This record gives sequence, structure tokens and C-alpha cells, in this order.
Amino acid sequence: MPLHEATVQDLTTGSLTGHLLRTTSYMLVSMVFQTLYVLVDLYWVGRLGTTAVAAVGISGNLTFIVLAATQMLGVGTTTLVAHATGRRDQSRAIVVFNQAQVLSLVVGIIFLAVALVLRDAYARAFSADEATMALTREYLLWFIPAMALQFGLIAMASALRGTGNFRPGMVVQTATVIINIVLAPFLIFGWGIGQPLGVAGAAIATLLAIAIGVVWMALYFLPAEAYLKFTPGSWAPRFALWSDMLKIGLPAGAEFALMAVYLMIVYAVSRPFGAAAQAGFGIGIRILQACFLPVVALGFAVSPVAGQNFGARRSARVKETFKTGAAIAAAAMLVLAVAVWLWADGMVRVFTADPAAVLVGEEYLHVVAFNFVASGVIFVSSSMFQAMGNTMPSLITSGARIVIVAVPVLALAETPGFALRWIWYISAAAVVVQLAINLLLLKREFRLRLNFAPDERRGLVITGAVPL
Repeated sequence: MPLHEATVQDLTTGSLTGHLLRTTSYMLVSMVFQTLYVLVDLYWVGRLGTTAVAAVGISGNLTFIVLAATQMLGVGTTTLVAHATGRRDQSRAIVVFNQAQVLSLVVGIIFLAVALVLRDAYARAFSADEATMALTREYLLWFIPAMALQFGLIAMASALRGTGNFRPGMVVQTATVIINIVLAPFLIFGWGIGQPLGVAGAAIATLLAIAIGVVWMALYFLPAEAYLKFTPGSWAPRFALWSDMLKIGLPAGAEFALMAVYLMIVYAVSRPFGAAAQAGFGIGIRILQACFLPVVALGFAVSPVAGQNFGARRSARVKETFKTGAAIAAAAMLVLAVAVWLWADGMVRVFTADPAAVLVGEEYLHVVAFNFVASGVIFVSSSMFQAMGNTMPSLITSGARIVIVAVPVLALAETPGFALRWIWYISAAAVVVQLAINLLLLKREFRLRLNFAPDERRGLVITGAVPL
């Protein structure tokens, strides 16, 4: 797509299945490349040894903290832009877009400063030994600035998703991932530069690729005819609008923060089991992330599709979006669950030959495969909460799941004979509980927020339960 082309997709008419599959495909392409980068990066780092894999895995926990903060901004931005687009209110969409950029800059700077200050303490707290701690510190020195740049990139892509335009984000993020994949082995092993940089080289490749992506994405908003554009007059902070974005986005971001808490609990509890156990879990969680790509992409598609229809007050299409999305998610995750169950051992062995690490990774994947379908429906239902502008139910259910896992795991970790597989079984049970609560709360939200009534003055409909 030429940079000057201003594309807005009307998702309030036409086939919902077609809209979901088309928008999901754009997101999926981008995410496949992103996960391919993670797996390729892990493959190259794996050539440096088990300790290096463990260090990168520990550092990768910060990704969930960044995801929490960027989701906080991105979900609120996508939802408000989608609502404005559904009402055909371009001026409101432009204001939301610009305020999202200002807020992302502020939050990104805060993250950069705090993460750098706490880098040593973080590495010390979660590493199983001194060697792992040293490599974790080395990786984080470059990885933290790379993550800080993600805030602006995600804020721009989220605004475009609100207009139904997924293609720019796909193009830019896919290109940056390819750049990352190409640079990583050269910097890790010193090919062509004469000086191998080890785990730091992997992080530097990430930093360079994301910096290119930020500049590239900004170019989509410069032409005068762009639907969303940078308007300096809209850059003065509007705290009321920030509050609106955060009310929607903060609970969604907190869900990823809770995931970071879960990972930190696992790494802390697994310290006595050694670096091999931490490496096996780190590999397993990244394979899991790859398997969840279809439903994550579907979730990104469901939110703007349902959001535009919610803004246009088309309640039947909002409900149908969930039914269609949940069916697609369940079918896709069932296929992936069978694949993981059958080939978990081979998947882990791609990244390590350490028997202890392979055993932990394989066992983890075998257990979590049983809740793939439930997790897929949870992703879709969470996106529906986002679309309707109330993400608190998702936060409640995610918090309940973490409590169900954390309390018994921390208690059992001190008992004789404690095994890591106990964590996986408790986690699987917690997902089932989360799904049941999610569906009950979603039914309640439909009853309250889709109670639209005709507005004879404007020929529109208004909600009698929740003001927009």
C-alpha cells in the first residue's frame, strides 16, 4: 500500500466471518514473523549453551511487563478510535490518535528509566547461578531500550487497527522482524564484524530493528490525506482523554502484568532445580506463545470488528462477532493441542540437547496442551470486553487465575518432594475456572451494554444502561 493511501475499513456491514478472517490474516502474518524471530533468536542463543538460554528466558519476562503497558495504551486507543470510526467522527479519531502518541512517549520514558535502575536487582533475583546472572545483565542492557521503543510503535499500530486498517502494522512489523532475524547471528557470533557479542548481540539486533520500525510506521501518518495524522495542536495533554483510554486499557494491561507475575513465580520457584529447568520452561513458554498466535491474532481482529459495531449500536452483530470468533478459536486450538501433545519432545529438542531441559519443556507442553481450547475462547471473550469499553471483567478473571495458581504453588514449593509439574497441573485447572467466569461476565455485559433503544431525533440508537 502506498504511504499516501488512507484506508478505513467499514466493519459494520458485510460478512462478520469474512471481516474476522481477513483482519486475522493480517495480524497472523505479522505475529508469525515475530514469533519466528523469537524462535530463531532462541535457536542461535541455544548454540551458546544452556546458561545463555536461561538468561534470555529470564530477560524475556520483561516482555510481558512491556506488553502490559503497551496493551494499556493500545487497547484504549483501538477501542476509542474504533468507536469514533463507527460513528463517522474523524476529528475525534485524530485527537485520540495524537493523545495516544503523547501518552506512549511518557510511559515509555518512565519504563526505560525504572527498568535500567532495577536491571541488576532483577537479574540477581531470578537467576539460578552467577553465570546466568551475568548474561542476564548483559542482555538487558540493550534489550530494555529496545522494549522502550515498542511503546510508540504499538500506539501507532493500535490506532490504525481501530480504523480497520491492519496492513501497515503487518508490513512494518514483519519487515522489522526480518531485519532482526538477519542481524542476530552476525552480531551474536561476530560474523563479518570480527567480534562476537554473544547474548548482547541478540538484544542489539532487536534494538536496531525496532528503531527502524518506529520511523517507518510514522511515515504512514504524514500525508495530508491520511485519515489519521500527526497534528501538533492536539499534543497538549488532555488528561480527561488519557483517563478514558486508561479506564479501558489499564485492566487489559494488568492482565499481561499478571502473566509476568506468574512467570516470575515459576522462575523463582524453579531456582533450586537449576539453569536447565529454567531453560526448559523458557523454551516451553516460547513454543506455547507460537501456538497461541492464531487466537492472539483473532483477538486483535475481534476487538475492532466488535468495537465498530458497538459504536454503530448494532447489538446483534456484536453478539455474532463473539460466536463466530469463539468457534474459530476453538477449532484452531484443538488442532494445535493435538500437534503439541504428539510432538512436544521434538519441538523442545530443536532448541536444546540438554536432557534435563528437554524433560521439563516436554512435560510442561504436554500438560498445558489440555487447556488450549479454553485459552482460545478466553482470548476472544477478553477482546469482546475491550470492544465494549469495559475490560475490568478480564482483569477480574485473570487475577482469579493467578491467585488460584500462586497461593498453592508458593505453599507447596517448601514441601518435600515438590515437583515442577505440580505447577503445570494447577495452572491448567485455573484456566478452566477462568473460562467459566469469563463467559458468565460476558453474558452480563451483553445484557447491560447492548440494551440499545431507538433515538428518534437522530435516527440512531442509544443505550439505556451504560452511557458512551
